[in-house]
Order: sequence, then structure tokens, then C-alpha cells
Amino acid sequence: VQLQASGGGSVQAGDSLRLSCAVSGRTVSSYHMGWFRQAPGKDREVVAAIISSGGSTWYGDSVKGRFTISRDVAKNALYLQMNSLKPEDTAVYYCAADLRWRNSWHLSPEGYWGQGTQVTVSS
Repeated sequence: VQLQASGGGSVQAGDSLRLSCAVSGRTVSSYHMGWFRQAPGKDREVVAAIISSGGSTWYGDSVKGRFTISRDVAKNALYLQMNSLKPEDTAVYYCAADLRWRNSWHLSPEGYWGQGTQVTVSS
């Protein structure tokens, strides 16, 4: 399985970005999938997740109401629409496949990371 993330960039506070993750090797509906981010000097944290059926989504408290995770089965892709961006959203964003829930979403031992895409939000 390969995950290719794209769509990052440098924007101003209040702007929007849409991240994409192209999935190859398996269908996007094969796994619980999600987006994580890692800011400099901080641990990687889960931002949003979508279960394999596509019927349910989950968001971290810091992005609820601003970010939307979605997927396109026909295009075999995962997306993260990010609105009302804040400087604290600055991080490298990673898409991930094969998540497990244990008090929060985590990558399973058999899971996959994309290569990361930088998002920088200036005030």
C-alpha cells in the first residue's frame, strides 16, 4: 500500500487548504483511515479519522468545526478540507491507513504512513 499526500502550502490565518491522499495497492474503503500532524518539537497527533465503511468520522477537539475528512472511493483518495486555519495548525500533515481505536486513533502495527505535506499558517 502506498499513500501519496499533497496539497500543503503556506497560507494566512483564516484561509483554507485541501489536502489529498492518493491511495494505491488497496482500496480506500479497505481501512479505517485518517490524518495526523506533527508540529516542530511535538508528538504526532491524530487530527481526523474516517471508518472503513465511510459512515462515521472523528475529529480532534482542536479542529472540530473547521476541518472535514472525506474520501472518494472512485478516485481511491482521502481528503482533508481545512477551513479557518490558525497559526497553531502549522505542522507536517500525514495521511495514514489501517488505524485502530484505543482511547484515540493510532496506526496499527500493520498500518501505513504517507510521506507528509507541510502546512504553514502565518498570522
